[in-house]
Amino acid sequence: MIGWLLSRWFLLRGWKIKGRFPEELPKMVIAVGPHTSAWDVVVGLSARHLIPIKHAYFLGKKELFDGLFGWFFRAIGGTPVDRFSKTGMVQQVAEKFKVHEKFRLAMSPEGTRKKADKLRTGFYYIAKEAKVPILLAGFDFKKREVRIGELVYPSNDEAGDMKKIISFFAQFEGRVAENGLQHLA
Repeated sequence: MIGWLLSRWFLLRGWKIKGRFPEELPKMVIAVGPHTSAWDVVVGLSARHLIPIKHAYFLGKKELFDGLFGWFFRAIGGTPVDRFSKTGMVQQVAEKFKVHEKFRLAMSPEGTRKKADKLRTGFYYIAKEAKVPILLAGFDFKKREVRIGELVYPSNDEAGDMKKIISFFAQFEGRVAENGLQHLA
């Protein structure tokens, strides 16, 4: 029901999806950006429903899933991580990839809606540890477009990989344009 409502909002607002989602790949990290507003979640959930992307998740702190609304966060694709575990987040999430036959994890490379001085690397190391590709997905609020980009397979050239990733995201204007990633390119 939530997906249907969000997809109607998406279409009524004139949003489009460009590119092809690689449905044949059962596991991946989906790097989504630029992340400049809480509205990114609405756009992302709408696009996930319309494409459709099955077995897609996002990370949330464990405490969100323990409370009264835990069912809601699970229903919209949340999966918990324990921020206080002795096992680091990268290892916790890589383990989720191992135990699921299909697991697609959406993450924001900035890790914040504020203007970022650099991309955080958790998404990259999770993909590398889990031995899965990173699918680039850009949100362009100016064009009202979600663009499915290329797959990046983490290599031994992290700087080169990050340059490619930043170059992809720099072409999009987030809802709060000044918090985008153009300045990093």
